[in-house]
Amino acid sequence: MFEKTRETIEAYKARDPAARSAFEILMLYPGPRAERAYRRAHWWWVHGHPTIARMISERAKRRTGIEIHPGATIGRRLVIDHGTGIVIGETAELGDDVLLYQGVTLGGTGKDHGKRHPTVGNNVLIGAGAKLLGPFTVGDNARIAAGAVVLSAVPPDSTAVGVPARVVRIAGERVNYAGEIDQISVTDPVKAELCALRARVDELSQQIKTQKGE
Repeated sequence: MFEKTRETIEAYKARDPAARSAFEILMLYPGPRAERAYRRAHWWWVHGHPTIARMISERAKRRTGIEIHPGATIGRRLVIDHGTGIVIGETAELGDDVLLYQGVTLGGTGKDHGKRHPTVGNNVLIGAGAKLLGPFTVGDNARIAAGAVVLSAVPPDSTAVGVPARVVRIAGERVNYAGEIDQISVTDPVKAELCALRARVDELSQQIKTQKGE
């Protein structure tokens, strides 16, 4: 338990420039408080006491603004930045070193049964307000841009942007550390394609004018 607590503190210090002390992180940050409540609720959940588990999780939601279903599976060193409005569904799975910003939803589409929520790999960043809906997988080292709506799988070492989200490779290079990633300055593939089409139209228009001797 103490090792996990130490890891949590170090993860917040590494990824949140506003973090000043271990006391502040553990006692005042809503993320660690919500996660501690989740760990207790999850224990009751897996031991066959879902009502007690839900009571703990509902109480934590009212106190922190973060809703984590006790049936979810969460790895180590989860960092929740601010956290207000985060929702993590019952069958969601999160790997190690995941970074979530406020307003993130790991939810379902309402049409699936059984496994209904996303599986998020290791070292993944999910930007503010992003919505991941459905039982797909987000690969290791991926990032989801702020405001994206993701409805299908995201490969490892890539980024998803837009509504609905489209997946792009980050300059062909692997993302090594989620805390170093700018969640806003990402390439929009639709915008890039439209710019390329506009440039081509301008080029053809110029060729036509040249042929007409204008």
